[in-house]
Amino acid sequence: MKRFTREENSWMYYDWAISAYSIIISTAVFPLFFKASATKAGISPSDSTAYLGYTIAIATFILAMLSPVLGTIADYRGLKKKFFTFFFVLGLVSTATLAFIPSDQWLLLLACYTLTAIGSSGSNVFYDAFIVDVTSEERMNRVSSRGFGLGYIGSTIPFLISIAIIVLSQNEVLPISTTFASKLAFLITAIWWGIFTIPMLKNVYQKYGIEREPKPIRNSFKRLGSTLKEIRKYRALFLFLLAYFFYIDGVGTIITMSTAYGSDLGISSTSLLIILFVTQVVAAPFAILYGRLAERFTGKKMLYVGIAVYIVVCIYAYFLKTTLDFWILAMLVATSQGGIQALSRAYFAKLVPKENSNEFFGFYNIFGKFASIMGPLLIAVTAQITGNSSSAVFSLVILFIIGITILMFVPEPKVDSSHTISA
Repeated sequence: MKRFTREENSWMYYDWAISAYSIIISTAVFPLFFKASATKAGISPSDSTAYLGYTIAIATFILAMLSPVLGTIADYRGLKKKFFTFFFVLGLVSTATLAFIPSDQWLLLLACYTLTAIGSSGSNVFYDAFIVDVTSEERMNRVSSRGFGLGYIGSTIPFLISIAIIVLSQNEVLPISTTFASKLAFLITAIWWGIFTIPMLKNVYQKYGIEREPKPIRNSFKRLGSTLKEIRKYRALFLFLLAYFFYIDGVGTIITMSTAYGSDLGISSTSLLIILFVTQVVAAPFAILYGRLAERFTGKKMLYVGIAVYIVVCIYAYFLKTTLDFWILAMLVATSQGGIQALSRAYFAKLVPKENSNEFFGFYNIFGKFASIMGPLLIAVTAQITGNSSSAVFSLVILFIIGITILMFVPEPKVDSSHTISA
């Protein structure tokens, strides 16, 4: 592998930037902050977990509806960066706004959280699509995996600062409340996200695209419809998306609902934050390792490994009882969560026509987001019916089994000189 280029490094550092949001807002501090707010309002733990699940489902549904259309429009030259910037700013501003919402306004917190999720996920649609502009096919596994690795490493710094502030406030070492400490964590996330996105904004440009034409919105809808009609021509791509739909549902649900699940089991917020911090540290080298192993054993085989690990996670979660069990579960997740996402992104990027990368990554996103609706809804409904989240987590096993079964029928990508795929 040659040394990483400026464009590759700048692209990868957006993972470093946005991972602060992923761990602090999506996974750790905000879910605990919201559940504490809901508890003060007299809402039961299972209901507050359900409301958070419904909110995640709504946010992902909105973005899933927008992604293919926005991606198709963004395939016009010069528009990809503009769409990326819009969603980045939306996510950044709404994340900072969380710090100024009164902690007893749990509905307002969920509404603002919805905007942060749309901004974060929306920027990721175009960020992922930029991989075809910054690197070559043979380097995609390594670049994508290193991006995830940098993300895990980078997220530990603002997360560690946030944990320290929260723990010190809980022990009255700092003269601030835990609520105020959590709000500081939201501001730290926004600042980190903003500063380290600068290289992406400055150095990454759209190289592939189609020329602009009159009535771009109307013509974008026509192109989108044409792609849907001709989807059968992209057999490998369609099969991969179908497999991805199922297995990434389980991955995303476990990531976004982990702290709420741990809280329901009676694990203290301090223990949860420490566990999540260590998970980020462990996940970084494993994400990079997946990329290197994919070059030796192929990305598809390493995806098999990642899915198998998650099947074990779901089975083990059903019997989870103690904090030690949660530690073991978290470490199992850490070995594969970055690798499976990074290799999925790289695998798909090798299958898509570069000139229409945004349009196809819009489909990639819609499959991922619709899957993310199903998982949290399953957790939410089951938690309310049974009052036990363990059964819902165990039920995710079926999604991974379906995903790995379909993936077996996906051929390895064979890229010709025109970047089209033969399956």
